[in-house]
Parts: sequence; structure tokens; C-alpha cells
Amino acid sequence: MVLSWIDWTVLASTLLLIVGYGTYVTRNNKSAQDYIKGGNTSRWWTIGLSVMATQASAITFLSTTGQAFSDGMGFVQFYFGLPIAMVIICLVFIPLYHRLKVYTAYEFLENRFDLKTRSLTAILFLIQRGLAAGITIFAPAIILSIVLGINIVYLNIIIGVLVIIYTVSGGTKAVTVTQKQQMFVIFAGMLAALFITLNLIPDEVSFTDALDIAGASGRMEVLDFSFDLENRYTVWTGIIGGTFLALSYFGTDQSQVQRYLSGKSMKQMQMGLIFNGLLKVPMQFFILLVGVMVFVFYQFNPAPLNFIDASTEKVLASEYGDEYRTLQQKQNELFTKKKNLSLALSSSEDEAVYRQLSMLDSVEKAYRLESKFLIKKTIDKDYTKSYNNLKKEVEKLKTNPESEAYKTKLSELNTLYTSAAKDTQTNDRDYMFIRFILNHLPVGLIGLLLAVILSAAMSSTASEINALATITSMDLYARNQKEEKDENHMVKVTKLFTLAWGIIAIIIACFANLAENLIQLVNIIGSIFYGNVLGIFLLAFFFKYIKGNAVFTGALITQVIIIIGWWYDWMPYLWLNLFGCALVMIITHLIHVFTKKQN
Repeated sequence: MVLSWIDWTVLASTLLLIVGYGTYVTRNNKSAQDYIKGGNTSRWWTIGLSVMATQASAITFLSTTGQAFSDGMGFVQFYFGLPIAMVIICLVFIPLYHRLKVYTAYEFLENRFDLKTRSLTAILFLIQRGLAAGITIFAPAIILSIVLGINIVYLNIIIGVLVIIYTVSGGTKAVTVTQKQQMFVIFAGMLAALFITLNLIPDEVSFTDALDIAGASGRMEVLDFSFDLENRYTVWTGIIGGTFLALSYFGTDQSQVQRYLSGKSMKQMQMGLIFNGLLKVPMQFFILLVGVMVFVFYQFNPAPLNFIDASTEKVLASEYGDEYRTLQQKQNELFTKKKNLSLALSSSEDEAVYRQLSMLDSVEKAYRLESKFLIKKTIDKDYTKSYNNLKKEVEKLKTNPESEAYKTKLSELNTLYTSAAKDTQTNDRDYMFIRFILNHLPVGLIGLLLAVILSAAMSSTASEINALATITSMDLYARNQKEEKDENHMVKVTKLFTLAWGIIAIIIACFANLAENLIQLVNIIGSIFYGNVLGIFLLAFFFKYIKGNAVFTGALITQVIIIIGWWYDWMPYLWLNLFGCALVMIITHLIHVFTKKQN
């Protein structure tokens, strides 16, 4: 799609103003205190917005809205543990960090245990956050590259270079001051998107009617109190797994710790985190609501079977083109029925209409899955071959439907069929919102919302490479020097590490690949490492008799087990945070007891 000059002007001016402002305001940072901790001048509202901006990457807006469009509001439960974690961090973590006047969270671990435990924890952070930094660049780049027709490598480089300019120049303070402007752009853009979306829905459909239509299709089911471990998002996974994830992320992840360590006082740090805790869940609810309203919009306006135009073009030009066109025709007929039922629902509360809408939504989901299957067969010949071979085996065994062989092969066939929905070129959840923006929003607002997406990408990436550079310079470089280095040397070294990590993030972005859902991918990467790191900190806080050797060995063993558990899908990824935290504490205690007996 070709953007108008107005949209390009809004987009470019917004981004350049943010970069220019951040570079100019922080141009005189000369000491390590100024560069790494922002001179400890941040007020609580700046800290709160900076913490939110660090977490609210482009993935938040692209994937969360797509998640709501496909599955509804239930994803908000993921954040239920965050306010609890904020209170714990304010009471336990912040007083300790403030009293010790640390530059990084991991300095404390050397004081409590030893250098190798500090280094191990820092390296675990560098691995997971380095990967995440690349993904926060890659997420908007791959989507914008497809919808705007710009080479993805160029977009990765543009986003990365813009971030590097002001982050290298001004360090932590540059990240913090620019994030205030970025959050303003984000809030303004998302509010505008909601109001415009509601305005595009037919006049006779009120906001309450829109919620009813979404509810009839299962999109307004916010709370799930079940204890089903197969269900990723429930109240319990949010409160328990989410609390441990948030404790690890906000309490031990340097990209977040560095945001509040820049606070003017301990009280300002604590108020900043409480502000984040109070605002984060409503903010995520609001973003999900935007996705749900886009879903309602498409009940009155035709929607594509798949939101990735390039994939649709490929399948239409293939041997499966006729099947796909037939599917499009079926969806068009279904759309007419859904539109009439949605209008009927807005003027009555007939339970039969609710049931029919729910049934038609299930049919449409089946059509969308079928479209993904056809696209997958078009782009992956090996997949087609595997599917055809399995299908032949199932047909042969069909004469004995009660046999275990038949049931096994049928299950494998169904699994292979549904796996098509997770392919890079078929999984269109992350494209839904951007496609809606480009096709249906007015000129000017398109540029603003593209600026929202890129601003969010820049704010998260800036925080990440700033934290990566700080950990590398303070926890690995400075700590392993025989002679203490002066302030100017440490600022120069940290700037070099910032540049290096920015380049590494761009390289990772260029070689990254999409997962089933980008926001899940980031949280999965975090969950693999965060529980272990949190357990190390809890051992340091509350078990004074535990020594460094036991913790170091226990952490290594735990990390191996967690990776194996994730690989073999032992549990939903959110539970890995609790599992990893508990496991490292148990293994460390066992090693401590065994070592004590040996001695």
C-alpha cells in the first residue's frame, strides 16, 4: 500500500522529534552516574511511564489486538499478578537496591554470594534480553515490510539506528525522557483508534450493542476460573504464574530495574511502580477492547479470510486457487448472515440470535483454519507430502476405526492439519490491526498509528540495549578489571557496548522468525529464564545460610531442566516461572544439605 504524503509527514516528524529531543536534552551526560542511572533525577510519573513504555513494545499493540480479535478479552488475565508483584518489589527489592546504591540488580548477588553467581545471573539476563531486543525490532518490521512493501532488512536497520542514536548519546536519561513522549503518542493513537472504530460501526449499533455482539461470539469472556493446565490464560495462571513472571521481570530484569533506579528518591521509585501497577491492567484491557471493537467492525464489513495479502495472492495463483475461491464465496455468504443477525441483536435480546451468532462464528473460524491449511500446502511442498501420506494411512486403517493404530494416525493427521495455523505465512493475528489501520482509517491517523507502533518498538528496544550495555560494562567488564577505571572511561565503554548491543539486536531481527503469536514469543523467552533468576534473588533475600557454590550449581541444573521442560511442553509457559523459581530453591537446598553432610 502507498501511504499519503500526510501520513509520511506525521510518521517521520513524530519519530524524528522524539529522537532529536532525547539526543538534545541528554547531550551533556558525562559521569557514569548520569549516563547509567540518569543522575537520579526522575520523578514518580516519569518512572511509571518509563516502566510502562519499556514493557509496551510494538508487539503489545500488534499482537494484543490480534489476540482479542481471534480469542477475546481473556488475555487480560495474564496481567492479574502484576499489581501484587509491584507491591512486593516496593517493599522488598527497592529498599535493598536503594540502600546498597547499586548500578545493576546483580551487584547485590556478588555481595550476598560470590562473583561467579553474579556473572551467571548477568549472562542469563544477556541471553534472554538480547534475544528479546531483536524480536522487538523484528516484530513491527516484518509486518510493516509486508503491508508497506518495504524490504524488512531496511526497516530493521532504520528502527535500530534511530534507537542507537539517542541511546548511545544520552544513556538511561535519554531512554527515560523519550519514553514520556512515546507514551503520549501511544495513548493518543490508541484512543483515536477506538473512537474512529466505534464511529465506523453502523449508527444504529450502540457501544452496548457492540459489546453484546462481541459477547455472543465469545469475545467478552474475561474471567476463567478453571484449573485446566491446558488453558494458557486463566485467573489462576495470571495471579500465580503472572505474579512470579512480573516479580522476575520488574524485580530482577535490568531493563526494568534501571528505569526505577534513576528515581530521585526511594519514595519516588516506589510511587512510580505503584503507578504502573494501577494503570497497567486497565491499559491492557483497553488495548484488548480496541481489538474486540475491530472484530465488531468486521461483523458489518467484509473481512479477508487471511489478513496477509501476499499469502492470499500465492494461494490464489496456485493449484489450490479454486478451493480457496470457493472458501471465499462461503465466507461472503456467511458474512451476510452474520451482518443481519448482528443488526437483529442490536434491536432485540433474543437468546436464539445469540446462539446463531455463536454458531456462525465457529463456522467462520473453521473457514479461516481451512484457508491457512490451503496456504500452508501452497508454500510448503514437504508439508503437503506429509499430509497426503498420513491421509492415505488413515484411509487404509479406516476399516477398523476402533484400532489404536487408526486413532493414532487420525490424531497425527489432525495435529498436522491444525499446525498450518502457526506457520509464518499463514498466522495472520499480528497483521489484523495493521491491515485494519491501513484499509479503513482516515489519512493522518494512519501515520499517527504507525508512529505508535514504531515508537513502542523504539522505547522497548532502547530500554533493552541500554540495560544490556549496563550489565556488560558493570557486571562483566568493570568487575573483572584488575584496576578500577575512571568515570570517563566507563562512560565511553558503556557507549561502545550500547552501540554493539544495538548492532546485535539488528542482526537478530534480520534472522528472526515469527512464532504463533509475537507477544507469546517474548513472554515464553522470559519464562524460560525468569523463574530461575527470581529464585536466586529469593534465596539471597530470605535464606542467609545458603552459600554461593550451592546457588551457582543449583541455578545451572535448574536452567537445563527448565529448557527441557519447555522443549517437551510439560506445562503452559506461564507456569515455568513458578516451576523454575521453586526448582532452583529446592535443588540449592538439597545441594547445601548434601555439602554440609560431606563437610
